[in-house]
Amino acid sequence: MKTVKDYIRTIPDFPEPGIMFRDVTSVLQDADGLQLAIDELQKKLEGVDFDVLVGAESRGFIFGMPLAYNLHKPFALVRKAGKLPCQVIRQEYALEYGTATIEMHTDAIKPGQRVVIIDDLIATGGTVKAATQLVEQLGGEVVKILFLLELKGLNGRETLAGYDVDAVVSYDGK
Repeated sequence: MKTVKDYIRTIPDFPEPGIMFRDVTSVLQDADGLQLAIDELQKKLEGVDFDVLVGAESRGFIFGMPLAYNLHKPFALVRKAGKLPCQVIRQEYALEYGTATIEMHTDAIKPGQRVVIIDDLIATGGTVKAATQLVEQLGGEVVKILFLLELKGLNGRETLAGYDVDAVVSYDGK
């Protein structure tokens, strides 16, 4: 029986020498791999009491929407700056070279709602940390952060210390 890890393609030396790039598009391109990925993510949410699922652009949308549908939960978007049409709140965060900004609609989370945040990959954790700050600014409580894939060598869990963080597949390196 195959695991999600079996569907993840590894590309050596991309984007630079020494990096082992873990490509989740190979999961999406295989019907069995995609179904298995969604099923395994959903298992990680068993017993979690939450009201809203939040997905980070763009692959958090891909993996989060089927979960929201299956679990009959609303889905809220976290997007790059300038992409949402209504009133938003913003959060800037550090990148390796510079900064980026993400946004969320001000009506996406209501005070007191329990929130699960999902994205495809945890590396340094910066994007999802910014997403947690948006949720909390709106009065939501982040009860779980879920990823399909974790790169342990980049220490993203340290950035998200204090949160319940989980991943379907983990790799020791970068």
